[in-house]
Amino acid sequence: MARNVWGNRHEIAARRLRNILSSHGIANDRILEQKISDAGPGPQRVDPHILTEARIALMQRGTIVSRPGTGGMPWYHLAVTRPDIVDARFAELSAIHDAAQHLSALVGQTLEIAILRSLKSQAECDFMGDFPDLDDHDDSIQYSKEEPPASLSGRRIPGRRRLDFLLHRSDGGYAGVEAKNVRQWFYPDREEIRELLLKCCALDIVPVLIARRIHYSTFSVLNPCGVILHQTFNQLYPNSARALVPQLRDKDLLGFHDIRMIDAQDAAKTHARLDAFFQSSIPSVLPRARTAFDAYKDLLSAYANGEYGYTEFAGRVKRRYRGEPEDLPEFEPTDFGAPEEW
Repeated sequence: MARNVWGNRHEIAARRLRNILSSHGIANDRILEQKISDAGPGPQRVDPHILTEARIALMQRGTIVSRPGTGGMPWYHLAVTRPDIVDARFAELSAIHDAAQHLSALVGQTLEIAILRSLKSQAECDFMGDFPDLDDHDDSIQYSKEEPPASLSGRRIPGRRRLDFLLHRSDGGYAGVEAKNVRQWFYPDREEIRELLLKCCALDIVPVLIARRIHYSTFSVLNPCGVILHQTFNQLYPNSARALVPQLRDKDLLGFHDIRMIDAQDAAKTHARLDAFFQSSIPSVLPRARTAFDAYKDLLSAYANGEYGYTEFAGRVKRRYRGEPEDLPEFEPTDFGAPEEW
C-alpha cells in the first residue's frame, strides 16, 4: 500500500513539474519547490525529495533539460519549449535570482536580528549573542555580531565554530540556537544539522534549529532526541531590499510569496511566530527536551562526528525509542517519505 501511495506522489510531482515549466518557461530548484512543495492545494503539494526524484526521472527521459546559471546552479525547462522563450525567461529570472544571492549575508543576519528582538522582548530567559551596532546604521550593510562564547563550564566547541545564540532558563538549563534563513527545506541528513548537533553535544546543551521550512522526517527523528525545531514559514529580508522584494514575491517571476521584510532598527517590528516561540514554546518544551537530550546525546554525538551515517543513526534512535535492541537486526534503509520509518 505504501508503495502505491508514494508512486502516486511521484506521478503528481511529474505532472506538476511539466505544468509549471510549461507555463513558467524555466525555473530552478528553489522556484519549483516554492510552487509545488510550498504552494498549491494540499493534495497537490509534493515534498522536495520526491520532487527531485521526479525531476531526475523526467530528465532521464529527455522531457526536461537543464542549463547552468551563475555558480553552476542548474535551471530547468521542457525540451519542447522554444529556445527564444527559454533564453528570454532565463535572462529575466536569473538576473533577479542573482541579485538576491548578492544579499545572502544580509539576509542571513536578518533572521538573527529578528531572533534577538524576540529574545529581548521576554524577561525569563538569559541569552548571549548580540548586534551592538544596530542603531549605528541601516541594514544595507552588515552589522557587527558578538558571537556567544565557544566554551561553557570547561567544555568547548571544536575548531572555530560558534552558535548564533546561547540561551539559559532556570527550569531547563542551556540551549544553543542556530538560525538558517534560506529557501531550502531542512532534512535530517543536511550538514547544517550535523554541525548544530556537534556544537551542542560538545557544550552539553539542548540544540535549537530555527529555519523557514523543516521536513517532517527531521521532526520525527530529532524531536525524540531532545532537539527543538521551529519553522518561521517566512524568509526574512532586510528593509533595504524593498526594491527587490516585490520581484522575488511575484508569482510570474520567482514566486517567493512568503518573504517578509524586517526593519533591523525598529525594535517594535518583531516576528509574531518567533515571539510566541521564545515566550511560550521554549518555557514549556525545554525541560522535557533536556531530559530527552540526556537520553540520546550519545547517538547525536556519534552522528554529528560521522561515526554513524544517517540511516544507522535513525535506526538506532527508532529502536531505542521503542525499547528494542539497537544493534539487531540489521538497520533497514530509512525513507524520508515514510514517517513511520523515519
